Amino acid sequence: IPAVQNKVNEEQFGQPMDNLRDAVNRHYAGQEPSVIAFKVAGIVVGVFALKYVVTNASDIKEKIVAVTFSGLKAIPAVQNKVNEEKDKLRQMIAKKMSVNQEQVAIIPANGIPKEEVMRRLEELRKIDEKHWKTGKVSGVVYGGEDAHTDFLNKTYSLFSLTNPLHPDIFLSTRKFESEIIRMTANLMNGDAQVCGSLTTGGTESILMAVKAYRDRANITDAEVIVPLSVHAAFDKAAAYFGVKLVQIPLNSDYTVDPVAVERAITKKTILIVGSAPQFPHGTVDPIPQLSEIARKHNIGFHTDACLGGFHLPWVQKYGMDGGKLPIFDFRNAGVTSISVDTHKYGYTTKGTSVILFRNEELRNKMFFVQPNWIGGMYASPTMTGSRAGGLVACCWASIVSIGEDGFRMRSQAIHDTAQKIKAGIAKIPELRLVGDSYSSVVAFSSPKLDIFKVGDAMTKKGWNLNSLQNPNSIHICVTYASVGMADTFLTELTDAVREVVENPKVIFKLKIST
Repeated sequence: IPAVQNKVNEEQFGQPMDNLRDAVNRHYAGQEPSVIAFKVAGIVVGVFALKYVVTNASDIKEKIVAVTFSGLKAIPAVQNKVNEEKDKLRQMIAKKMSVNQEQVAIIPANGIPKEEVMRRLEELRKIDEKHWKTGKVSGVVYGGEDAHTDFLNKTYSLFSLTNPLHPDIFLSTRKFESEIIRMTANLMNGDAQVCGSLTTGGTESILMAVKAYRDRANITDAEVIVPLSVHAAFDKAAAYFGVKLVQIPLNSDYTVDPVAVERAITKKTILIVGSAPQFPHGTVDPIPQLSEIARKHNIGFHTDACLGGFHLPWVQKYGMDGGKLPIFDFRNAGVTSISVDTHKYGYTTKGTSVILFRNEELRNKMFFVQPNWIGGMYASPTMTGSRAGGLVACCWASIVSIGEDGFRMRSQAIHDTAQKIKAGIAKIPELRLVGDSYSSVVAFSSPKLDIFKVGDAMTKKGWNLNSLQNPNSIHICVTYASVGMADTFLTELTDAVREVVENPKVIFKLKIST
């Protein structure tokens, strides 16, 4: 009843508002109107300034740090010390990445005999293999079995001269590409409308996704909302295509908060991103909630499954995760694109990835077409023009030869290894896990020790792990080459922790060999 409702409102809000009005009048009693106007304006400005600080806290922090360091480096003694350390670092990197072989800086006049060229190539191959065939490398080489590598090398040799830029000449590459895209779309539970393109890697897949959404929106100052943990390729895309990244901090479980994401949406938001998994800590963002927020606001949603796209589907399908991983693919109505690397857990040679879109309308926005060039009409679906058809052939051959049973077996072995490492780290008192990962990545830090010294001690033992920041931590990305190394890893990690506990001030001298 309106009369009753008015009475209730009066009782609830009338008296407090009267009290507030009286207090304000008493405060400003006897003051000049101009003074009151300036004070009110100051309050309004202060409110907006506070809102800006809260909204852009991370950017402001970065600027303060940058200005502080710039000021410190202007001091001659500090500048000299910085330059000294930079020189040492350059020398260390140069020494670490050099090989003891004759350098070729000028094109040989008569050519080096092919036998000698092959000898040098074989020498370099053995140097490379010495670093990764131990199974002590995080990520990088995801398969590495000799028989499969030989199979891929033979495949490449059959199609080494092909170029997907010319599908009218190289009919094979069109067949390979279309089938790779369709197999990947089916793996991501896409319907018949899902389509995409093959790219040269995850970064290019991400670049093409951002370009498509930017061109579809066709607005200035477009914004893309991403978790703080999203891959740096999105920073590159923002720099290339002139969009603004709006970074959302992570929850205590190292996934992004959907509420904070929705709060960050503006009329300029063209895309929301989630990772499956994110690279630093291996956690999977709450894709169902995030993509539903995007759908509700009529915004695109991209799942970055570059790392997990050919691993997590098998983990989920066969229940290896115990139902703990969220659905991250096209089964979510709000997911409008997905990036999936085939050259990671697709076990093919480096240089292929897939970008998928829910429909042709969105996919077409990533294309580049120049119809008026005097050299004829020019068009390409992705960043590159010419590409290596041999890599496309290898990708197709790897997927169809391994098959679902092979992928399931590999993913089971990788998952078991990662979970064993995760459980072992949890038992080391000085360490703590960063995130509860059910992917192939296990991250850890230490509340008691300098975790980077632990990492240095592991490097001395032959491990090549990834160092992270904010918080300082380390991760290992388990690959098929790492299977069977869990016990060795945990034993040597325990030893590394003990060494740092016993010698907390020691800076480990890393042995650099070529």
